[in-house]
Amino acid sequence: MKAALVGADGTLLHEARRATGRERGADAVVETILGFAEDLYAHGEEHLGEGAVAAGVAVPGIVDAERGIAVYAANLGWRDVPLRKLLGERLGGIPVALGHDVRTGGLAEGRIGAGRGADRFLFVPLGTGIAGAIGIAGTIEAGAHGYAGEIGHIVVRPDGPDCGCGQRGCLETLASAAAVSRAWAAASGDPDADAADCAQAVTTGDPAALRVWQDAVDALAAGLVTALTLLDPRTLIIGGGLAEAGETLFTPLRAAVEERVTFQKLPHIVPAALGDTAGCLGAGLLAWDLLSTEVTA
Repeated sequence: MKAALVGADGTLLHEARRATGRERGADAVVETILGFAEDLYAHGEEHLGEGAVAAGVAVPGIVDAERGIAVYAANLGWRDVPLRKLLGERLGGIPVALGHDVRTGGLAEGRIGAGRGADRFLFVPLGTGIAGAIGIAGTIEAGAHGYAGEIGHIVVRPDGPDCGCGQRGCLETLASAAAVSRAWAAASGDPDADAADCAQAVTTGDPAALRVWQDAVDALAAGLVTALTLLDPRTLIIGGGLAEAGETLFTPLRAAVEERVTFQKLPHIVPAALGDTAGCLGAGLLAWDLLSTEVTA
């Protein structure tokens, strides 16, 4: 878990981290979140002269942001957790916003990170899976049911690997950091090899690594072109573990996307700027948005 105290302009004032401890069960994880928030509030009072005036929390899985409920998270084992209510009670009644982790990270990247100044952007982190956040005029589009941006489940290879979602050949089965790790472990014969090792082997010209890498880049480009055909973003922000390969990823990716577009306008394809603090900063922005909404209302 990552937590922060965030100023009104998005400045990171204090950051802290704790183990999620998901092996202790869903109830224990929720209690850890509440305790972490409480300690952060106290830190503000003690070191900054006042406690937080609002709180934001970003969680994985299915999120009902409107009702403040963490609906479901497979990795954490929870269902229908009223996080907004629980946090509000623990923090003395201050306003609380709840968001989806990727969309919240995208909000921060769009407003104060790599997408700053872009009226339309798409944020795509490449990690264990692949998700997306659709930025429109400073806000993130969640969709009618909260499922917008699930670019990882665009089918790019109909005869490809089975995906946990029930389809075959989803983008995240071919181009996520986890997918590259699996492919490189098989190609190199080293079961412990991962995507970072593959990227390193690419820089030395290893033919097997180049094949694995290009397969992933081609799949990623196919998925991204589908997305930009639908969304026409001005900026395409790529984050997550795979983006840490820098130009080893971005040079062939830009070329592969450009190769595939016909009438579409090419967006700026840029690396994410905020790293793993994006979720914290985005949660802080959600909290500040709550206050500005209250003032407007």
